[in-house]
Amino acid sequence: MKIVLGVSGGIAAYKAAELARLLQQAGYRVQAVMTRAAREFVAPMTLAALTGEKVITDLFPPETAAASPADAEAAIEHIAVAQAADALVVAPATAHVLAKFAHGFADDFLSTLYLATTAPVILAPAMNLNMWRHAATQANLETLRRRPGHVLVEPGAGYLACGMVGEGRLAELEAIVAALERALAQGQRDLAGRKVLITAGPTREAIDPVRYLSNRSSGKMGFALAEAAARRGAAVVLVAGPTAAEPPRASGIEVIPVTTAEEMAAAALAQFPHVDLAILAAAVADYRPVKPAGEKIKKTAAPLHLELEPTPDILAACGRAKRHQILVGFAAETGSPVAAGRAKLQAKAADMIVANDVTLPGAGFDADENEVFLITASGDRKLERAPKSKIAGQILDAAAALLAPSPSVRLVRA
Repeated sequence: MKIVLGVSGGIAAYKAAELARLLQQAGYRVQAVMTRAAREFVAPMTLAALTGEKVITDLFPPETAAASPADAEAAIEHIAVAQAADALVVAPATAHVLAKFAHGFADDFLSTLYLATTAPVILAPAMNLNMWRHAATQANLETLRRRPGHVLVEPGAGYLACGMVGEGRLAELEAIVAALERALAQGQRDLAGRKVLITAGPTREAIDPVRYLSNRSSGKMGFALAEAAARRGAAVVLVAGPTAAEPPRASGIEVIPVTTAEEMAAAALAQFPHVDLAILAAAVADYRPVKPAGEKIKKTAAPLHLELEPTPDILAACGRAKRHQILVGFAAETGSPVAAGRAKLQAKAADMIVANDVTLPGAGFDADENEVFLITASGDRKLERAPKSKIAGQILDAAAALLAPSPSVRLVRA
């Protein structure tokens, strides 16, 4: 996806280079557009070297005395860039640029591009404290907040370059990237008209009335998948095991709470015939006690022996019942995730396996980040460590590509 990075003339313009790098690391193609004032703070060559793209600084070529085909092309370049952009990110957005955007002035490339694009617009203001608080700036901000497809990333508070202390600092760059990704997800509707089944969290298998067998799954990966699928237009059925976190209750998500593997299997298999895509992200207990005790087992000095039996294999059952559905399973491994995932892909008749090594610190169980391998019949691909919300989007990208074409699948621009 192509992101146009607009840079206007404030001291925070020097951060545009780092923002461009973060956007590229997130997988975006970045092209910078700089105002005349921005060039007083950072050289266009810096952004050109980082992005590998032409940096646009003027609406017209420097010399227009003699008309030529090149001049004509440059005169409408803002239209071409506007149409190619998947989003416009302006950081920093000065008070002057905000005023031009709010009132529709188009006297340079950035402001003209702004009027010509229908893509989402993410604005990250940065300015002096008094400029930020001025009634004119606040009125312009309110106008832009109400404008469809616009996202304002509020500035931070602290020590400013002018020596004052207060709000007006450019927001953290990671917050700007996150706002962009939310805006793009809201505009992407490739799952519209689809029904998606997602399982999440652990299961609990009773030993006695107060004890159970379970695992460390937090449900965060499955919950992130459910939220992302709903944002992309799907009707989501989320079968959720018991977790400390509350399952998402967003519009488009039906939550079916379960406790045991037996309950999860019954709920998932009842829904499976009616869905287009099933993503089984739950960490289902593989074994359960054969005969749970009816009363609490008292502690003694003697060893306690439990006889265990396998729980239902939900992924395999869905694989056997599969007709038109795309089936995605998860493989939480402690050894070689790709080899184990490929074996699971074949054994369970799945279309894709998401495999990860749960021994990696800071990823997988209990963590907010993950790094996984996507394994299909055509090969495997590693998704580098990222927040689970981003990993969820990448998993859905791959799963959506496997779905049969639907007339209802479309991309809606904000």
